[in-house]
Amino acid sequence: MKYLVSLFLIVTTLIVNAQFEKCFHDKTLRLDYYHSGNNETEFYTFSQLLEEPYWGGSKVNLIDTFNYGKYYFKVFDVKTDSLLYSRGYSTLFGEWQTTDEAKTTSRSLMETVVMPFPKDDVRVEFYSRNKKGIFEKKFEYNVDVDSYFIKPERNLEYPAFDVHISGNTAKKVDIVILPEGYSKNELGLFINDCQKFTKLLFSFSPYSENKDKFNIRAVLAASEESGNDIPGDSVWKKTLMNTSFYTFDSERYCMTMDNKSVRDLAANAPYDQIYILVNNKKYGGGAIYNYYSVSVNSNILASKIFVHEFGHGFAGLADEYYNSSVAYSEFYPLDVEPWEPNITTLVDFDRKWKHLLKKKTPIPTPPKKKYLDKPGVFEGGGYVAKGVYRPAYDCLMKSFKGNKFCEACTEAIQKMIDFYSK
Repeated sequence: MKYLVSLFLIVTTLIVNAQFEKCFHDKTLRLDYYHSGNNETEFYTFSQLLEEPYWGGSKVNLIDTFNYGKYYFKVFDVKTDSLLYSRGYSTLFGEWQTTDEAKTTSRSLMETVVMPFPKDDVRVEFYSRNKKGIFEKKFEYNVDVDSYFIKPERNLEYPAFDVHISGNTAKKVDIVILPEGYSKNELGLFINDCQKFTKLLFSFSPYSENKDKFNIRAVLAASEESGNDIPGDSVWKKTLMNTSFYTFDSERYCMTMDNKSVRDLAANAPYDQIYILVNNKKYGGGAIYNYYSVSVNSNILASKIFVHEFGHGFAGLADEYYNSSVAYSEFYPLDVEPWEPNITTLVDFDRKWKHLLKKKTPIPTPPKKKYLDKPGVFEGGGYVAKGVYRPAYDCLMKSFKGNKFCEACTEAIQKMIDFYSK
């Protein structure tokens, strides 16, 4: 029986790989667009198409099965109307819409989706979750794959180097680390930091058990100045990707609105995930699901910041703390089940981590000693103290007091690793 199962899996993989070869080239089609609006409205406008030399994604799992993210895009063959590729993702614009600033002004941010380069013309459809958490179609764009307006030029072309390689990109989680605020004289520090943070990532479970399912590469590119922007301290630096603390006026939130530079730099290596490493000792970072992650390199808590933020960017995990001064308002409506796998409003808890609970665990779970080291449903999470629940009393997605992810977060990370590597 085991032989038959193995044979079935091999045959299935060969069939799906053949489907990839039939529909796609082994390189990337990048579509840049502008996402505009305010807290009540949004609209999309097309910017450009680019051909990039590497495809780092799976050639088997082409259709997203997680239903994660604030947004979703689908790629259809124009002739047959068959679905070829899809992914869920989130963006900085989606977070900005929940800030007070979005109530008084409108804004445009450039965003990107990437896909394997189609061999025939395709239609790309863009979806956004409404206030009830349901995806609504917002925009579509038809791609003529033979168009001479698809740009092959590379704006930020730099050498990439291997940090940890375990195999074929199509069967691994491929991370590209991008340097921010490392001057020419500090590129040796960046190389050392890449090695250090790779080692740290694999010191946390479940990454430690899955080391052979990851490839990590880094791009060797210097910024004009060392460090990055800290507007609250009147510090402004000339850097490659224009990262800044005080994103949305939250001091520790370090992100960038310069999506174009991020993607141009990432194109120097095959990638599933982008990680921006910032040369700064100030506490901070940030991450957006299937978009990019950011961490500082030399803060005393840098290792836990690194793995916490990757939990957001890679596995779609939510913040489980609730005593934050973040700028969001009504980030998680209490009458809608959040899409993130590690928080719940109990609207649809059955599809979350209920299967991990022991039969007699009360829902919600009181913070009593006998429940503190077991999976539960503890109130407080997603930046609010009431109405949103988390799966453990403590976890790396809540605080840095401990050194591990809870069972629900561990399961979510493992599922994502398997999606990219199997």
